[in-house]
Amino acid sequence: MAAAFLLTGHSSGSSGPRVLTSEEANRLAITRFRNYEARGRAVTITVPGTAGGLAVIGSVDFRGKRGYGVVHGTGRDTSSDGLIEWTATSVSVHPMANAPAHAPASPPHSGWYSRPLQSSGSALDTSLTIALGLGSDRPDNAQLLPQNGAAWWGRDRVHGRPVDVMTGPSSRDRSGTADRVRYWVGSDGTMYRVRVSVDSESQPVLIDFDTQKYLPVKPVPGVTPAR
Repeated sequence: MAAAFLLTGHSSGSSGPRVLTSEEANRLAITRFRNYEARGRAVTITVPGTAGGLAVIGSVDFRGKRGYGVVHGTGRDTSSDGLIEWTATSVSVHPMANAPAHAPASPPHSGWYSRPLQSSGSALDTSLTIALGLGSDRPDNAQLLPQNGAAWWGRDRVHGRPVDVMTGPSSRDRSGTADRVRYWVGSDGTMYRVRVSVDSESQPVLIDFDTQKYLPVKPVPGVTPAR
């Protein structure tokens, strides 16, 4: 992933860490693949900020590597309110003074502004990049996960469902980072929550996978993605 992640806080019912069992490693290995199999998931991304946070409510297409939703500012920061669509390289925004609770199924035909997605220095852009990276077209190698520091931390409940809380593995280019990202994973390998933080913020980014039906992400009309 593009940013260094720092795990903060503890889940309820935590009694770890300990080494993953084979069954737990298998579930962690397929959790991103299950997102890819589903094609996409409805998400709520909570982004921290010193002037007030942001909440992005929408969908991520893990095959097309594209996200779409509505941004709502919290606290004092409401300047980013409106619709948003993003890819691995670009962000398109549609400012709205009174943004709806949920983005319309089809993006509006006008009023969009496109810019490159920033690889650093923006908590919002880093959060969008993280969200796109939570799907993979193949499972991870379950046998390598414990060797690379993945661990079990405890049990919790999300949307009334019992889940296991797991960390890791370490990033490919950053050894010793296995304890800096935490996943909430169901008994069938479904990912329900991810919590990380970005270097520029003291509070973590939280990505919740919502229970509402995934809506396919449609490209913004007439906007050429920035390169």
